[in-house]
Amino acid sequence: MSLREVPVRDVMTADVVTFAPDDNVQTAMQRLVDLSIDAGPVVDPTGAVVGMLSTGDLIVEEARVHFPSVVNFFGVNVTWPFDHKELEDSMSKALGASVGEVMSADVVTITADSSVEEAATLMHDHNVSRLPVLDGDARLVGIVARGDIVKAIVQGVGDPN
Repeated sequence: MSLREVPVRDVMTADVVTFAPDDNVQTAMQRLVDLSIDAGPVVDPTGAVVGMLSTGDLIVEEARVHFPSVVNFFGVNVTWPFDHKELEDSMSKALGASVGEVMSADVVTITADSSVEEAATLMHDHNVSRLPVLDGDARLVGIVARGDIVKAIVQGVGDPN
């Protein structure tokens, strides 16, 4: 069977770390760090994927170089130069934000029945490194990452022999 025929369900990770939109950002980021992963889907109470939270969301989202420089942390503008107290207050506000305020809401997903080849194509076309995997009712059932696809290729999941 070629990778064109191997379903995503055969290579995905079913035990997915998820977040709720109202989770605290600092707590969520600590969870990512503790588990040595860099992202997880954000799901609503029905299990529908509403976003993706990544460690990249904690990094400066936008910086504009002009005088004075303004840096945007999670939607909180911090003017440079700034004093230590102002930075501390701004970071506290940013880290007190909810996951829903900082997550990426434009999420590319795939179904469990889709092929590994389709997953690789979506990742390439949308420049993403992971895709939440959905069942027929659009509920999260897993996640497939680039590493899962590479592992499948190396281990010969699609090898006809």
